[in-house]
Amino acid sequence: MSLSDADHELVVEELGREPTAAEAALFENLWSEHCAYRSSRPLLGAFDSEGENVVVGPGDDAAVVALPSEDGETYITMGIESHNHPSYVDPFDGAATGVGGIVRDTLSMGAYPIAIADSLYFGDFDREHSRYLLEGVVEGISHYGNCIGVPTVTGSVAFHEDYEGNPLVNVACIGLVDEDRLVTAEAQEPGNKLVLVGNTTGRDGLGGASFASEDLDEDAETEDRPAVQVGDPYTEKLLIEANEQLIDEELIESARDLGAAGLGGASSEMVAKAGLGAEIELTKVHEREPNMNAMEYLLAESQERMCYEVAPENVERVKAIAERFDLGASVIGEVTEGNYVCTFEGETVVDCDGEFLGEGAPFNDLPAEEPTQPERALPEGVALDEAFEAVVGSPNTASKRWVYRQYDHEVQVRTAMRPGDDSALLAVRDAETGLAFSSGADPNWTETAPYEGARAVALENATNLAAKGTTPLAAVNCLNGGNPEKSDVYGGFKGIVDGLADMCKTLDIPIVGGNVSLYNDSVSGPIPPTPTLAAVGTKDGYDAPPMSLSGDGDLLLVGARALEGDAEPRLGGSEYLAQFGGTDRFPTLLDYPDAFVDTLADVANEDATLATHDLSHGGLAVGLAEMVTENSGATVDIDAPNKGSAAELLFGEQPGRVVIETTDARAVAEAFDGVAPVYDLGAADDSGALDLSVNGESLTYDAEDVADLRSVIADELA
Repeated sequence: MSLSDADHELVVEELGREPTAAEAALFENLWSEHCAYRSSRPLLGAFDSEGENVVVGPGDDAAVVALPSEDGETYITMGIESHNHPSYVDPFDGAATGVGGIVRDTLSMGAYPIAIADSLYFGDFDREHSRYLLEGVVEGISHYGNCIGVPTVTGSVAFHEDYEGNPLVNVACIGLVDEDRLVTAEAQEPGNKLVLVGNTTGRDGLGGASFASEDLDEDAETEDRPAVQVGDPYTEKLLIEANEQLIDEELIESARDLGAAGLGGASSEMVAKAGLGAEIELTKVHEREPNMNAMEYLLAESQERMCYEVAPENVERVKAIAERFDLGASVIGEVTEGNYVCTFEGETVVDCDGEFLGEGAPFNDLPAEEPTQPERALPEGVALDEAFEAVVGSPNTASKRWVYRQYDHEVQVRTAMRPGDDSALLAVRDAETGLAFSSGADPNWTETAPYEGARAVALENATNLAAKGTTPLAAVNCLNGGNPEKSDVYGGFKGIVDGLADMCKTLDIPIVGGNVSLYNDSVSGPIPPTPTLAAVGTKDGYDAPPMSLSGDGDLLLVGARALEGDAEPRLGGSEYLAQFGGTDRFPTLLDYPDAFVDTLADVANEDATLATHDLSHGGLAVGLAEMVTENSGATVDIDAPNKGSAAELLFGEQPGRVVIETTDARAVAEAFDGVAPVYDLGAADDSGALDLSVNGESLTYDAEDVADLRSVIADELA
């Protein structure tokens, strides 16, 4: 990839001369889609990023949100990143360095990382290459996260044929910080020194930003290997602890993680945000490879490195702390009031306005083709037991235990609700607050209907939080799309942006930060538009109703519009259609999703509530199957012949529904009166089996049968 003719003309006009080789490479990377959001930024104004708890919104390395508490002094940071192309070329290192990067984004705000979520998307599970990528990515995330002592507590895994040539690895991180420790990525004062702390600089990851801004070629796994960084989690762990001490001693004025575009990206962005400049001597950088040139120093994306702004009188102390943690530290330059200037062996190789470098890329004005939903054409002749076993046993809806059992989710002793439930729940004892964490998207939904599917993604994540008794607080998103120069692809991408924005506004969930990853296109074609949302919610205390049935209460289905007859049952976007073919429109969502989420959070915290479970992927059939255990079962009878077929009622995937086990069904019905329909499903019991009758058709599966169906991933990868 190189500067386009139009971009080259703009640069020449600004500089008044031809750019040097180092300048041209800097502009190429910092004006790439990955860094400059040239195709997406015109759309991102749709998101509402303000709220009473928002301390730092979009634009920094991570967002900062105040936890609701009496003192209001405990903050969390939220960030999310993609490492999609690197994870295709080298799944282990690509995914591992994705974890390292989002953790360093957390460090740069002065925060300590406390939790990670990973949302992963691969081609068909039946394909050997998809399983190879899955195993490598999970191993990379597990190795890096476990080594640095940050728990991976939640996430999602989806399989879809259109990810075959371009998987997605989206990683989110939460950190803890307070007002006194908070720093940002905006340089503060001319005369302060720029200190590079952390690992040595090599030639790995060269051109990573531009590599992430173009389609993957057929030979990408071999040809693009030099663009993938190699991480060292043990150095990252030392960097985490060193960063803590630097912040404790108030030695840092501003900070930036060295991610995309390496030192050139981090240092120029720091000063550009403040309207300042810098003078940097590249030969001062501590390196691990000989004979590096200026461009390599600037653009190498070697991992585990931070750029700190430090007052002159504190430089020696910063170097001493770095040495104590066996980290390199180089004083590479200082903040100025002039241009962004880099010298190398006595020669000026970069001399340009920092703001123009960081913010001067023009936006792309691209045509967007309006997506249409498919017509209704349902499969025929599918027996109910065949459908149940295919959907419950699909890799998309099956147990993901094989994935999350490889992660250490107990480290730091904050995980009050483990992976496998609707959302993780963390005990933030500093603020006596329970913090729920949910992350994911569904490509079947957004492929069928980008706008409505993205609205559904937002509602599902909010329901995941509310089902554990928490009130949604804030979210970050990772917006993944194909080549935006294709009008149909860009139309679908615009649809997911607008849908996510509209539902989050309705739910009063500010989008405080995020990431955009486009050009996820390959010889296999574009990926489905994929709007990963990572959301948090809060509550008093750390207890929450589990997903598993207790066996002692009545079962209620809340939010099912089709069963109440006020909406046509639809199977669009469902795993049922993915398994058996056919098409349909996407289901109609609730009229009052905000009231539904608020009411659900209240009901989940009642003593009478014994279990709660969000319904989404796989529909009611999968939701009930997931709730059954060896010691608890359910008898469910749905008699609604005029409100949809058994397949539509069991396998439709309308988000905004929840199954509640309760000892006070009347109170639940009263709470949701006028908010969402409530349907009596039957009762939980101690049978350890699911007895299910729908419009006269019956199914019975015990917990062992269900576990066997849901173990497809573990069985294949064992």
